[in-house]
Amino acid sequence: MSTASAPARDPAWSLPRSAIGLWVTESVISALFLGVAVVAFLLFVPPEPGTPLPLLRWLVPVGFAVYAVVAIGIRPWFKHRVYRWEVTGEAVFTRTGWLSQTWTLVPISRIQTVDVTRGVLQQLFGLATVAVLTASSQGTVRIWHLEHDVAQRVAEDLALRAEAVRDEAT
Repeated sequence: MSTASAPARDPAWSLPRSAIGLWVTESVISALFLGVAVVAFLLFVPPEPGTPLPLLRWLVPVGFAVYAVVAIGIRPWFKHRVYRWEVTGEAVFTRTGWLSQTWTLVPISRIQTVDVTRGVLQQLFGLATVAVLTASSQGTVRIWHLEHDVAQRVAEDLALRAEAVRDEAT
């Protein structure tokens, strides 16, 4: 698995648009929890005149509002534009991130196991993640939020390819 330099081209496939809905939902949930914390701060921390706390009482909600706008209204669309994946005859290739991006290339010969996982929200959106465990210190590489049937086919294909490569090596 190599993340040291960017490959010559981007992976061929983008994620389904339903991944945007999943990311928006995840962001709304996290914003709700953070919003409860902001409200608790405003209710339970009394303002004291002459201290920086009155300024903090304005900065905390403003910071929360900025976070919510970015997390819900901007980040999911940026992630959808960046996240890409591809399986070739020789490797699994992914690009992830939204502010900082990571390109990962995993040779088929390094694949140990392939799993398909589905979280609760992924199930609601009909998505699944393909987890590729490698013989590398880097660990598991994930192809996030594929449509469930696509994830199943990709996992089966990768498992067959990895088995064929192991059989050729013996």
